[in-house]
Amino acid sequence: MLKKLLVANRGEIAVRIIRAAQDLGIATVAVYSAADAGSLHVQLADEAVNIGPPAAKKSYLNVEAILKAARDTGCDSVHPGYGFLAENAAFSDAVTGAGLVFVGPSGDAIRMMGDKVSARSAAAAAGVPVVPGSAGRVEGLKAGHEVLTETGFPVMIKAAAGGGGRGIRIANSLAEFEQAFPQAEAEALAAFGDGGLYMEKVIGKARHIEVQVLADGSDAIHCYERECSLQRRRQKVWEEAPSRALSDRLREELCASAVALAKAVKYSGAGTVEYLYDDEADRFYFIEMNTRIQVEHPVTEAITGIDLVAEMLRIAGGEKLRIRQGDVSVKGHAIEVRLNAEDPAKEFAPFPGQVAELRIPGGPGVRFDSMLYQGYQVPPFYDSLLAKLIVHAETREAAIVRLIRALNELKIGGLNTTKPLFLALAADPAVRAGDVHTRWLEGWLIENAAALAG
Repeated sequence: MLKKLLVANRGEIAVRIIRAAQDLGIATVAVYSAADAGSLHVQLADEAVNIGPPAAKKSYLNVEAILKAARDTGCDSVHPGYGFLAENAAFSDAVTGAGLVFVGPSGDAIRMMGDKVSARSAAAAAGVPVVPGSAGRVEGLKAGHEVLTETGFPVMIKAAAGGGGRGIRIANSLAEFEQAFPQAEAEALAAFGDGGLYMEKVIGKARHIEVQVLADGSDAIHCYERECSLQRRRQKVWEEAPSRALSDRLREELCASAVALAKAVKYSGAGTVEYLYDDEADRFYFIEMNTRIQVEHPVTEAITGIDLVAEMLRIAGGEKLRIRQGDVSVKGHAIEVRLNAEDPAKEFAPFPGQVAELRIPGGPGVRFDSMLYQGYQVPPFYDSLLAKLIVHAETREAAIVRLIRALNELKIGGLNTTKPLFLALAADPAVRAGDVHTRWLEGWLIENAAALAG
């Protein structure tokens, strides 16, 4: 078992990891920027080290400062959380090169699955269906024209090294394609330092469904699926498990394909294999693998009873998988909503400030993951995620009712948050019926802008 863990992150995920480690008897070290000196993760960790000024590139993305903090405090391991350096292969290599344990997959696995083209090739080799598109990177407009003969329109142009919805353009005609291709290339280069692109056919009205896997480098299991179809600008806002759209047969096939891929790439730790599901054709297609813990992991924990972060730590400490596939089952339904410091009435403008009052909802089947406390000053330098509200009930219908109750009970005074959005969505007939897809929310927001504005 690991003895002392450095958490190379901030916010609610740092708090989540610290608590899981301490439950296992592992000492914890927090790192923080000058803007986060008063943060909850700093208060909860056994030790804390200031690694730089507020700018992320000078603190949470500063590999040398993070490794120095780990050495100076006698850590034997590093957990990257999500975001920042979590899917950075060079960081994984640097951690292991410094004689420490990286709580996650190897740099080689991150590299392979982080590049969308090599991930697509690995998936195809493992027998996982992939979206029709380019066989590899598309080198220029001329090569793109050739791919169009297979995909047709609409087509999606995507950053090969991308993530988080950046470096993506959709073209509905040749004129749009010739304009969008260089735009996607420039955005990819700016965001990821890699302007490489690939192309995929757009699956109309697709659902976004992902499978949670746990693996120890040789063996792998799945913890069933989550549906994340409610998205704004390709960013997930509402996640749930399991998906109501899948038949038992398709669920088994989908989850088995994720396990096959994890085994094929000798994956270690917790990971997520993401798919598009075409309702009309009743087919699923691989899109990417996230080589880290996901923001939405609590819904899987709710329906399976498995502590995914604790299992990551056990695997990183050298244990083989303790859980057999036959031991994993689904109980009830869970929903998570992301509470951001944003004003949905003003086009989701960021709203940093001080938490003047905090009332956390409780009762059976309610979980609240956050870094908030009364008086906390939300800094303006980072992601706007404040908290995640997770509810669990016997049925999806009961989970939505519980979500509404918990949202009404929740109070975060002094800030504008996305709470009104979720109350409105929970009351919407299409959401109640589960009749949504990845582009549904964008249209709904246009139609309901006045209602969100009050």
